[in-house]
Amino acid sequence: MTALSDPVIEIVDLVSRFGDHVIHNHLNLTVKRGEILGVVGGSGTGKSVLLNTVIGLKSPDGGQVKVFGQDIHTADRKGWSDIERRWGVLFQQGALFSNLTVRENVAAPLYEHTDLPRSKIHELADLRLGLVGLAPEVALQKPAELSGGMRKRVGLARALVLDPDLLFLDEPTAGLDPIAAAAFDDMILDLSRSLSLTVFMITHDLDSLYTITDRVAVLADRNMVAVAPVETLEKSDHPWIQAYFLGPRGRAAGQHKQRTLV
Repeated sequence: MTALSDPVIEIVDLVSRFGDHVIHNHLNLTVKRGEILGVVGGSGTGKSVLLNTVIGLKSPDGGQVKVFGQDIHTADRKGWSDIERRWGVLFQQGALFSNLTVRENVAAPLYEHTDLPRSKIHELADLRLGLVGLAPEVALQKPAELSGGMRKRVGLARALVLDPDLLFLDEPTAGLDPIAAAAFDDMILDLSRSLSLTVFMITHDLDSLYTITDRVAVLADRNMVAVAPVETLEKSDHPWIQAYFLGPRGRAAGQHKQRTLV
């Protein structure tokens, strides 16, 4: 059992490669309990590789990844099952099963990890759909009948259905219009606070980074070159960080945040 002060995720000297191509070279990162951490980096820096390694879809080529104090790549079957039940994942496109209804999609982790009766599973799935702001009638629809924003909310409901302590988000606002993206950010922030969630979020959305993150981890040069609040990163002398946060879009996002705080 991990103590409340222990990190939720601890990555030590991570090496990731594909053949001779090194993606991460002795990367280190700690994610604190209860924080919303944004992960950014240029194309090809290995953001998705990092996420896949943390959730066990890729084995590290060196180093160690601990989640809730356990090395996920050496955990036995029971240990792995216990870890997996404590996190939820929202993939970029939602990763919904097209032949299942919305309710069945949300209920899938409950069928996999619990022995609850069907009626209770459906009740819990519908509660999660309500939690992410979807109307009851959506439960019987198929993913193809939904807008992109609604599909993301269904994916989020599924990620939350086991009451996780840790939530992984892969580009959660990608493809959404500005109003829908802002609403999604607000929902993530509210859920994080109300459910005491730790959030690991890969995103390119500067508005999300300025609005809801506690810290931002910057991937560059095959490593984490900085992990700090946005306000601190704005003062960095690293070329990529300067271009990202102090370019026109970064300045606009920062100014928008300042206006909302006034």
